[in-house]
Amino acid sequence: MVVDGSKLVRKLIADVLVREVPGVEVVACESVAQAREALANGPVDLVTTAIGLPDGDGIALAHTVREAAGQKYVPIIVVSGDAQSHLESRAFTEDVTDYFDKGLGHAALAAFIRGYVHPEPIPGARVLYVEDSKVVAVATKRMLERHGLKVLHFIGVEEALAHFEQQRGEEDIGADLVLTDVYLKGELSGHDLLGRLRVQFGYGKRRLPILVMTGDANPQNQSELLRAGANDLVLKPIEERLLVTKTLFQLRLSRLPVEA
Repeated sequence: MVVDGSKLVRKLIADVLVREVPGVEVVACESVAQAREALANGPVDLVTTAIGLPDGDGIALAHTVREAAGQKYVPIIVVSGDAQSHLESRAFTEDVTDYFDKGLGHAALAAFIRGYVHPEPIPGARVLYVEDSKVVAVATKRMLERHGLKVLHFIGVEEALAHFEQQRGEEDIGADLVLTDVYLKGELSGHDLLGRLRVQFGYGKRRLPILVMTGDANPQNQSELLRAGANDLVLKPIEERLLVTKTLFQLRLSRLPVEA
């Protein structure tokens, strides 16, 4: 189900779905009212919605979808040109599965949707993972490795920075993506790692995507991580499908040419 007040946007998203998912049936809705009628006709497998709709709000619509029979776990994705600011202000509720910023372009949108409806591994992609809990690290490492990712695990930020320091100035910077917990037992935290990689090493979001795992429900602390340069957050407890989807999307996005 594609919900957007713009006929052009509905068509663009529908075209991506048709191209990426053979045999897909796209239910296009321009308003909350039309979306409710569509939900009454039966369950759907994926929902994309704009934030602002002609007769309401996309985030409120997400809650309506959750309340519909059989829709408790359906992926609900907000597609908006203002998604990043809503993410940083923590305006999205738990009813929203994920978000996509239109400014990333159509190719990125295709990669994003593919990650939800037809996930494909990226053989050999390296995830540098920082986690000091052995139990959590083993479980998370297995999640990633099941999807063909190579995991370089470090228990502390200091070790991770030493790894990147060895590769400084090389074309291969030592990893394709960083996944780090926020609170670690060493002197440096995941927030410190984020700052060092973005400022000291100068790696931008496309050159080195960084996902930060956190169980901190404080919206202000979450916003601070995003403003400091995290590509996205992965909230604890970790849900495998969401972790892998976010990881694969950021890896694919880093490989796409920047659209003008």
